[in-house]
Amino acid sequence: MKPYHDFPRYLAAKRSVDDRALNRPVWDSLRRALPAGRQRVLEIGAGIGTMADRVWAWDLLRQANYTAIDADPANVAAGAAWWSAVAQARPGFSLHWETVDLFGFIAREQGQQTWDLLIAHAFMDLVDVPGTLPGLLALLRPGGLLYFSVNFDGATILEPAIDPPLDALVVQLYHQTMDQRVTAGRPAGDSHTGRHLYHQLRAAGVEVLAAGSSDWVVLPRPGANGQMGYPADEAYFIHFIIHTISTALAGHPALHPARFAAWIAERHAQVERGELVYIAHQLDYLGRKPSP
Repeated sequence: MKPYHDFPRYLAAKRSVDDRALNRPVWDSLRRALPAGRQRVLEIGAGIGTMADRVWAWDLLRQANYTAIDADPANVAAGAAWWSAVAQARPGFSLHWETVDLFGFIAREQGQQTWDLLIAHAFMDLVDVPGTLPGLLALLRPGGLLYFSVNFDGATILEPAIDPPLDALVVQLYHQTMDQRVTAGRPAGDSHTGRHLYHQLRAAGVEVLAAGSSDWVVLPRPGANGQMGYPADEAYFIHFIIHTISTALAGHPALHPARFAAWIAERHAQVERGELVYIAHQLDYLGRKPSP
């Protein structure tokens, strides 16, 4: 079995999937809500910089002081290398990278400085939202905007079926690992973050300006040689998802080890044969912190 644990490569492979998934009406609402002039942007869990690149490439902002933070040094190294290669071609757009834990960053910066726009892409479903939102909002200026995109919402679809009862059990148990996840002693996830975010944002005093679905949909397509496959590096993206399921459920008492190993192997084989369809349901939100 090939290794599928290169996280920076996964993030790069996810770029084309996210490009299709992001809800364009929510994105357009963000564009309209942004005031004119240079903006101070903070992205948390910035990965390798694909959202920062999209902000420029999709012409959301061309004048910005953009701060990108991530806890993974490998992600930040890849993002900094990308930025050094393109920075000269992007005058007016400054990008500062930092490897730092989110909660350490909040503790350090709260009361020191604020930003005009807070971005969290494919991130809020990895934290305890009610416990994290107050600290995040403290980093936004009054009237500032938040854009939380690709928040998982409880549906993982893998087709074709292998063994329907086992298929359903694997997905159920996988979602449970999200609900039970603890990172550094903190609750770290919710398999229905997407639907819960609306009321969580409202409870925190945020005005929700727009929301919409941002489902990942990865389908095999015929290539130039007539064989079925996936665009860009999306085969690796799906392999990584299957690897993640395998790692999350390794040794689970509800799964027979040999049967589960065979299930994982067949899912990888379906990708190699250009057969597997992968869909994940997610939601995007745009909100505004109230002014006094």
